[in-house]
Amino acid sequence: MAKHWADFQYEIYLNGLTGAVPRLPTDLTRLEELTERRLGPGPVGYVAGGAGDGSTARANRAALERRRIVPRVLRDVHERDLSVEVLGRALPAPLALAPVGVLSILHPDAEPAAARAAAAQGVPFVLSSASSTPMEQVAEAMGDAERWFQLYWAKDREVTRSFLSRAGASGFSVLVVTLDTPLLAWRPRDLDQAYLPFLHGVGTANYFSDPAFRAGLAKPVHEDPNAAVLHFVSMFADPGKTWPDLAFLRENWDGPIVLKGILHPDDARLAADAGMDGVIVSNHGGRQVAGSVAAADALPRVARAAGDRLTVLFDSGVRTGDDVFKALALGARAVLVGRPYAYGLGLDGQAGVEHVIRCLLAEFDLTLALTGHATPGTVGAADLVEDPARPG
Repeated sequence: MAKHWADFQYEIYLNGLTGAVPRLPTDLTRLEELTERRLGPGPVGYVAGGAGDGSTARANRAALERRRIVPRVLRDVHERDLSVEVLGRALPAPLALAPVGVLSILHPDAEPAAARAAAAQGVPFVLSSASSTPMEQVAEAMGDAERWFQLYWAKDREVTRSFLSRAGASGFSVLVVTLDTPLLAWRPRDLDQAYLPFLHGVGTANYFSDPAFRAGLAKPVHEDPNAAVLHFVSMFADPGKTWPDLAFLRENWDGPIVLKGILHPDDARLAADAGMDGVIVSNHGGRQVAGSVAAADALPRVARAAGDRLTVLFDSGVRTGDDVFKALALGARAVLVGRPYAYGLGLDGQAGVEHVIRCLLAEFDLTLALTGHATPGTVGAADLVEDPARPG
């Protein structure tokens, strides 16, 4: 019998018999406000902030909220199975933790805590290149649990090659290549605090521990940390990359490759033509292009363009179980959740991340059942309508 994630609610109610209530809210949309109150403006702004005036982050939420679910009744949903196959991997639910960099600014246990939480719940953890913990330590924290590696594609080919080799050796099975950040966007919340953790050597652990990176330094990192930071900044991203460069990644990575930051159907077709395995429809949670199309509005067009040739995943704006349902109905195979788990980490470490995963999947399980579905595979466009009171 498949696990019923919805049973988490009964666990909460039964704990209430002893007077215990959850340490964090079960309405995950409240976590940002709590994090704003508990952490400093620099770290909070770095995670919660967006490009420009924040219009893209708001559009991501509005695009999901505009779609309304149409429940069906008198369907047998007694036994439910949320498991899905994604990129050849059997997952317990259509969810992964998105890559979020520099988690040490939120909690001292940083990436290993989030990774352990993901492993405990069986969902994939996507480690950012810009993590504050070297990838080998994160892999060790996860045992044999499913883990994917997110690549910021450096200018230095040898550093990129080394990252891919290390990730493969550490058991990361899927490569997620972020393409929407060849330059850092104009981010006023970070700019107003003059807050960029990398300049303090935070979020650079994969680079500073990398032999190819260190080979480019005149002195060891600990002897001249400022030079190491400048070397990192000079290579972090490459605005000169083009589609033919993907061949280099294919040559140096054995497993599936997924391109993150795809919003245009033609780019999805080009990804398929280039032999990629999947795309993540994402606008970086609204952190890169102010005024960008909402990710949920881009998703159906991308799914129609290349969903038969690629695995289509989704992130940007997911906060609730019904958001997961809507993303699947719009054409995604699975979703990645970012900010909510980062807030959970900041508020309560590994336990906070597990709380977020369990709340999200309990609500998704209930949403499925209460709309007449026993599996994610039967969810489709017919399950949604657009709210006429919220024009697109």
